[in-house]
Amino acid sequence: MNKRSLITTLLFILIVQADVFAQTDEPPRYEVAAEFTTLNRQEFGGTRAEAGIGARFTFNFNKTFAIEGAAHGSFSDCDHCYPAGRVFDIFGGVKVGKRYKSWGIFAKARPGDVNFTYGRFTVVQTGTTGSFPFEFQAKGLDSFAADLGGVVEFYPSRRIVTRFDAGDTIIHFSRRTDNGLSFDPTTGTYTIVPFTTPARTTHNFQFVASVGFRF
Repeated sequence: MNKRSLITTLLFILIVQADVFAQTDEPPRYEVAAEFTTLNRQEFGGTRAEAGIGARFTFNFNKTFAIEGAAHGSFSDCDHCYPAGRVFDIFGGVKVGKRYKSWGIFAKARPGDVNFTYGRFTVVQTGTTGSFPFEFQAKGLDSFAADLGGVVEFYPSRRIVTRFDAGDTIIHFSRRTDNGLSFDPTTGTYTIVPFTTPARTTHNFQFVASVGFRF
């Protein structure tokens, strides 16, 4: 083997080795996980940590950047919360950070939607006769939200990831109009009266712990 052939062979081996190492350093592309979450929500007299479960899917472009989506639902109703009912959320966005051999740290930004199953209460007229021709109805309330926070991951193996998220779930409640009842004591009758709830934005701490499989 002449000198040129030897150099060519060595360069080829180095290129193959570099490619192998690069592939080894890159995480698997896809990731699915089961998640346990707690979301702080407003209740009359304070706040309540609402527990729930969900799932997440992540697509890793490389060691630094990923896109992902997640959805969660609470275990129980909260009748004395504001808004009331169970909580369901869905988010999709980006995760950016630094990944090491056995762990990683990231920031996440994911817009989405939060639904409260009994978020709105209104009155509808059921007829024109009877002592009380009205009905109270509870309706779901959907609100735009954003999940902003930090992520710490641990990699027990190449295929398994454990993850902890902590952040601020920002929920924007739009201005809305519903119906209430007004009672006239002089006539003894009720009248439907529209009322407006002004727009507001709340900041809610959310914690997530998950175990995922990467492939």
